[in-house]
Amino acid sequence: MSVRRRVGVQVTSVFVSVFVAAGCAGNVSLSGDGPSASGKSSKTDKKDGKGKEGTARKELAGLKEAKPDSMSGYSRDEFGPAWKDVDHNGCDTRNDILARDLDAVKKRNKCVVIAGTLDDPYTGKQITFAKAHATEVQIDHIFPLALAWRMGADHWTEEKRAELANDRDNLLAVWGRPNAQKSDKGPAEWQPQKSFQCTYAEKFVAVADEYHLAVTQADHGELGDMLDTC
Repeated sequence: MSVRRRVGVQVTSVFVSVFVAAGCAGNVSLSGDGPSASGKSSKTDKKDGKGKEGTARKELAGLKEAKPDSMSGYSRDEFGPAWKDVDHNGCDTRNDILARDLDAVKKRNKCVVIAGTLDDPYTGKQITFAKAHATEVQIDHIFPLALAWRMGADHWTEEKRAELANDRDNLLAVWGRPNAQKSDKGPAEWQPQKSFQCTYAEKFVAVADEYHLAVTQADHGELGDMLDTC
C-alpha cells in the first residue's frame, strides 16, 4: 500500500484597467504539516475530495465503527517476526525506516543505521540517534498492532498481520518517550503535537481503509477533528 501525495497550488489573478497584476501563491508541503496543510483550500478539497485531506475524509466516512474486542490471544508474535525484509533489498524494515526518517544518516555496511538525527514528528523535538542508545529512537506503528488486533486483525491470517506490521505507510521513526506514552492507544486517547495531527490522521485513516480495520466511535470523531487542522 502506498499513500499518494498530492500538492495543491492556489493562483490568484487581479486585473486592473490599464495593466495586469498577477499574484501566485503556491504553498507546497509533502509532509502534510507545512503551510499547505493550513486549510486555505480546504473548502474545495472537502467538497470535491481533492488532495490528501479530501481523500482521508472520504475514507474516514467509509470506515466501520465498532467496539473493540478483548485482547484475548494477542501477542506481538501474532504479527510475525520483527523486522522482516519485505522489499527484498537486503535490509530489515527497522533500518529501512531509520534511513528514511532520519537526517545525516551514518551506516555500518549498507543497512545498519548507526547514527543520525530525528526531528520527532510527535513532539517537534530533535533527537540524536546512536546505535549504542537505540531505544531513544523507536519505530512506531501509527495504527497500533494491539489496537488492530482488537478491531478485527484477530481474525486475519498471520501473513496479513505481518504485512500490516511491516507496512512502511504504517511506520514512523519517533522519539521513544512519546511512543511509550502512545503505546496501543487510538487517536481519542493520544494525539501528537497539533502541527502533525493532520498528517497523523491522514496516515491512520489510510491504513484503516487499506486493511479494512474498524475504528471506535471516539476514534472516528477525533480523526475528524484532526483533519480539521489541515
